[in-house]
Amino acid sequence: MRGADADVVRGVAALSADDDAIGTVYVNAAHLAKLEFQARGLSFVPPAPVRSVLAGAHASRLRGRGLNFEEIRAYLPGDDVRHLDWRASLRLGKPLVRTYTEERDRPLLMVVDQRIGMFFGSRRAFKSVVAAELAALAIWMGFQAGDRVGGVVFDDTQTVRLRPLRSRSRIKTLFAVIERMNRAMHAESDARTAYGQLDAALEGVLKIDSHDYLICVASDFAGAGERTRKLLRQLSAHNDVVAAMVYDPLWQHMPAHRALVVSEGRLQVELRIQNERVRAPLASLFEGRSAEVAQLLATGGVPLLPVSTAEPVVEQVRRLFGERARPERPARPARPVQGSGL
Repeated sequence: MRGADADVVRGVAALSADDDAIGTVYVNAAHLAKLEFQARGLSFVPPAPVRSVLAGAHASRLRGRGLNFEEIRAYLPGDDVRHLDWRASLRLGKPLVRTYTEERDRPLLMVVDQRIGMFFGSRRAFKSVVAAELAALAIWMGFQAGDRVGGVVFDDTQTVRLRPLRSRSRIKTLFAVIERMNRAMHAESDARTAYGQLDAALEGVLKIDSHDYLICVASDFAGAGERTRKLLRQLSAHNDVVAAMVYDPLWQHMPAHRALVVSEGRLQVELRIQNERVRAPLASLFEGRSAEVAQLLATGGVPLLPVSTAEPVVEQVRRLFGERARPERPARPARPVQGSGL
């Protein structure tokens, strides 16, 4: 369903995919590329509680002949004798072993919903724009952390899968696919929301990932059901899966004295929401749907990150993931005061 008040619908119908609409109604690759600078300082593994779903998943704790030296400690029964540090052992008169942390990258796979039902927004931007910006921020966050990045982008008729690579060319290709699907939407489109495409996209993820991936899904989760829950549970068995549910707060702030025009392609219906008998059931419907999706994700073992169309995406991501604390500069020693006798 796509809805807006009467003025918004008329305005959107007249909009073309020009630069004035970028960042609100449409996105392009250049707009997504600029988010690289806003992603600096953001991380999927910020200083957070140890029990956080994303904490501790970036470097394996496998002991062995890794690349990064960790410590020298006392020999314990069961330790591999090949790891003995003979010089340190002879010097201190007791067996010591060298331990290492075996680094392992965590590929990022971004699932981006660009179905026609996402072409709606009553505040700052359309849901399709928010999903695209979320994807770009996550991709830049992963890339800046040194990880491979890839994606699954889908609309109502197709799904494009791109395996993770650690390269800017892969990011450029991803952004080009998002732009193409995003700018294909318009208010008078004959397309209908294909609910089965969400499950098809998640099935496409299963064809790419093996294990130890970070999978982020940016969608309004329209059409999510039992099949969706099973797919999410299957993915989260060996990966970290995060669901960013993009929503519009219109149901929370319905205009009390204006009509609401709901459109599905060329069919439009006017809802007189100034009437309490119309407004109350609508608000209950939207609120119930949000609770239904939240429950579905919870039973699928996937954390839910609600992202609104009313606020800038970067600010919401900062609140949800946090920002890495920048190291403080050491305080300069105070200069002695001349003539003080100190």
